[in-house]
Amino acid sequence: MPPLYSRIHSNRVDAESVTTSNGAGTEAAPARPVALARMARDQRLRKVIQMIESDAPGTVHDLAIEVNLSSSHLQHLFKQQTGVCITQLLTEQRLLRAAHLLEASDMSIKQVAYAVGYEHASSFIRAFQRQFAKTPRDYRLHNGQQSKASIGSATHGS
Repeated sequence: MPPLYSRIHSNRVDAESVTTSNGAGTEAAPARPVALARMARDQRLRKVIQMIESDAPGTVHDLAIEVNLSSSHLQHLFKQQTGVCITQLLTEQRLLRAAHLLEASDMSIKQVAYAVGYEHASSFIRAFQRQFAKTPRDYRLHNGQQSKASIGSATHGS
């Protein structure tokens, strides 16, 4: 491999080293935004990553305004320094939050979709299924059964 290629793609290799598999044989997003924060050299990007970790990360446009950049420049810098697409990271953070809401609340799937920033439940369901290889309904049923079983065995086992 030529040295120029190595230098150009070195950030991408670093980013790949902090990725995990989602169990379905496909590569998932970075394991944790904290790992990306270490890779980001620009203080503005570190702030963006902290905002993404918060409960309400918003859109690329919202994040760009917070750090006085255009949306396109933020996307370019983020990809350049971390090797990860910021929109992919935002989507995955939303879906992780949705998974938590499905496990921990009685909100309808439509309410969960709106709560994590999707305007249409159908778009949310497709994105969720791509990420977790099951529908939100199946995810809730499967994880609800596990938590109910563990609660039941803990109370009856005493």
